Amino acid sequence: MILRNGSLRMLTAEYCCSVFLQVIEAYHTSNDVGEAFPFQDVEHDIHHFLKLKSWIDTVQWHLEDIIRKPDLPPHEFIQIKRRIDTSNQERTDLVERIDDWFSNKFAHVNLVENPRINTETPAWVIDRLSILMLKIYHMQEQTLRTDVDEKHTAVCKNKLEILLEQKADLCFSLNALIHEIAEGRTRMKTYRQMKMYNDPATNPELYNKR
Repeated sequence: MILRNGSLRMLTAEYCCSVFLQVIEAYHTSNDVGEAFPFQDVEHDIHHFLKLKSWIDTVQWHLEDIIRKPDLPPHEFIQIKRRIDTSNQERTDLVERIDDWFSNKFAHVNLVENPRINTETPAWVIDRLSILMLKIYHMQEQTLRTDVDEKHTAVCKNKLEILLEQKADLCFSLNALIHEIAEGRTRMKTYRQMKMYNDPATNPELYNKR
């Protein structure tokens, strides 16, 4: 849900979680890392960004599972590693686009004197929340398995409780941060990751071979 605060419409952590769960469940209808993004949304819209973010994370989650298969042929390992590298860059780029959305949303907020700057931007908190929803979904799966012993189930249930507590805390923190930015008590400031290894102009292993 996007709540209204004065003249601003603000994203809530709970809405983000609901979108992430929708996407995770949509992926698991086929459970195929080759499936294309299935949602048709307005591009440059925050709802589209959230769905695409979760889809990238969900596909990469399963690629990370596949690449750990001990009998995976070397050529498939290389192909999947390349996909993961590409996915990581897409994920970073999308997080920065979400931060740009927040920056535009709060561009005209009047700041209080000496507003604080948060060490983590809203979009990077959303990134953590997206991954956390994947952990919760798959840990829940582990608690429902019938091919494991009671110890495995008990351990996974305990981990699930911890993950759910982390989700509650992270949702509270994200909502608080967004409200602080909307009220001008925290300055919305974005940072870029400046990853160098994907850039042939800054990775010496790439530009030295040209």
